[in-house]
Formats: sequence, structure tokens, C-alpha cells
Amino acid sequence: MVSPTRYRAALAAGIALLSSAASAQTWTHCDPTKTSCEPNTALGMTIDVDFSQGEVNSFIASGGTPSYGSDGVSFTVAGSGQAPQLTSVFYIMFGRVEVTMKAAPGAGIVSSLVLQSDCLDEIDMEWIGPDSNQVQTNYFGKGQTGSYNRGQFNPAPNNQAEWIKYTIDWTPERIIWSVGETVVRTTTASEAGSQYPQTPMQVKFGAWAGGDPSMNAPGTVEWAGGPTDFSKGPFSMHVKSAVVSDYSTGKQYVYGDMSGTWQSIKSEGGEINGNKGNVNTLTLTATAPAPTSNSPTIPAGGIGPGGTRTQTGYPWVPTGTDAPPQSTIPDGWVMTPSGKIVPASSSSIVKPSHPYFILGLLTAIAGRWCLQ
Repeated sequence: MVSPTRYRAALAAGIALLSSAASAQTWTHCDPTKTSCEPNTALGMTIDVDFSQGEVNSFIASGGTPSYGSDGVSFTVAGSGQAPQLTSVFYIMFGRVEVTMKAAPGAGIVSSLVLQSDCLDEIDMEWIGPDSNQVQTNYFGKGQTGSYNRGQFNPAPNNQAEWIKYTIDWTPERIIWSVGETVVRTTTASEAGSQYPQTPMQVKFGAWAGGDPSMNAPGTVEWAGGPTDFSKGPFSMHVKSAVVSDYSTGKQYVYGDMSGTWQSIKSEGGEINGNKGNVNTLTLTATAPAPTSNSPTIPAGGIGPGGTRTQTGYPWVPTGTDAPPQSTIPDGWVMTPSGKIVPASSSSIVKPSHPYFILGLLTAIAGRWCLQ
């Protein structure tokens, strides 16, 4: 087990060596602050997904094949280039994400929960395999990665052995990160300034090997806790459930201009902050006294390299050619409270025999195929 002190020292050294080589941390198929893009499919409600009941078609797999069982969905890394993740087909415009999970162990193994927009606003929680007692919290605005002074290490004891609920609660005024019922960090919009995330976000979570030296730069390997020894694997992150609440309503979110401000976002068929009454339903019983440590070097988020073009780490050059598939909720279909997309006249849908079957069905109905 790597001590937190030695881990942070190695991290700082690795970042210092590579600070002159920083490059773009994340990838987007279309940046609405630079060009005209398709609208974002809105969630516009709250869903409560129990992954122990199997897969749901509101989350699409990429970078590998998650497996499902009585403990929920597992993201297993057993070899080089594997980065299984789930990405929501919907976006939230302010909201709350609660994920009950166990982080993956292993040197160089990274478990990630990421909210990310098309213009690269993002909010992260990440767990590094050698450290079972902390979670890294971070945020970025518009893909600005010139400095890494927003990250913190926050307490999350025994996060690989116990089921713990992690919450990101995001409003126009502040972001709250919580571990269990304890607030571990709060950042206000005024503190963050231009870096404050404020555009519609997708929800992504999964695991990858940041410590794979054949796939990642030395600085990424250091950040991830050292080289990954795959002979000691496989390494698995487990997610039992996810509750996602959209604080806005409507069918689609549209960028009204290229400013990237939340005030410029329009809702088709609804209202921005139309569900703001749900903000006060967040149940918290304690506040952590202080972050375990502040770190200027925690990088931007995403899920790892390999078969995807989103990533976590510092710095990173995409090696894969595939991007996570993206779909929409077609006309005549609706989202259920359990996170399934079904025909409006139906209350259930048959589980497909292959994870991409439903993607093909939805895109055929939608009449288009979008790749992120």
C-alpha cells in the first residue's frame, strides 16, 4: 500500500516533469461554444437505476463490456487498453447524481464518476487504486487545463470494501460533493469564476488502467499510483445503483449562443431550473472539517484511453479510434423512473440479448447515428 504522503510526493514530481508537455485532456464530438451543434437530450426528471436488476438502455457501454450481477454493474480491467464505462444518453442541466459503489483496487487503476458537457465543462470524483481512504474531487470549465489548482483529496474511508453513496449536487450557485451523508467539499460559482461548470452534462462512470505504461504518459502513470501489474488482477469497480435528478425540465437543451453561460441555455418544452424545488431534498448530516489535502495537480477527468476518446490522466494522447456511442430518446418513447427508455404506450421493454441491440433500435427510429 502506498502511503498518502509518498503518493502525493510522487504525483507532484511526475507532474513537474511533464508540466511543459500538457495537452488537451478531453475530447468532444462538437463544441457548441465554437460551432453549431445538435441539441442535448434532456433527462428532465429523476431516475433511480438499480443495476442489480440488469442493464438499462439509458446508459450506453463503451471501452469494454460491463457485467451485471446481484451486486450491480462491474467495470473490470484485466489487461492493457481496457476501459469499460457507461455513458448516459441524456443530459442534465444542473442536478444531482448519487452513485452507490465500491472503487477498484490495484496500482494504477482509476475509478471515475464524471459529469461532462459538450463544451468540456466537467465535475469529477475519482478513486486511485493504491489509496482506499480518499476520493479526488475536481472541476473544470470549458476544457481549460492550463492550471491544475482546483483538485482536492477528500476523505472516503474504506472505499474499496464498503458500499458508499457518493453525491455530486450542482446548481447555478454551488457544487457540493458528499461521501455518504457527509459533505466533503463545497465550491461556489463566485469562487470558481470562469471555470465554473454551467452547461448541460452527461453522466459517465467506469474504470481504467491509468498505470498502463504502454498506453499512458509517465505523468499519468504517476498520477494513477504507479504502474499496473495486470498479473495481480483483474481489478473491478462495482456500482450498485445510480439516482440522477435533473433540476431542469424539457425534452432538449439548446445553446442559445456561443458564450457557454448557463443563462444562454434554452430548454425545448420545459424550463431551466424548472425542477429547482428538488434542490432542497438533499439529505446531509455532517460536514467534513477540511479536505485531506489540496492538490494543484489533479488532472481533468473523463474515462480512460484505449477504445474511447474520453480519458482521465495527465497528459494524454488518444490511442483508440472508437468514441462512446450516443443516442437520443426518439419521438414516441419516454424515460421511466427506473431509467429505461420505452414506447410511450408501454410500461416495460424486453432486455436485449446484446448491449448494442437497443442502441441500433433507437437510432433507427431516430433516423440518425451520432458518435461522441
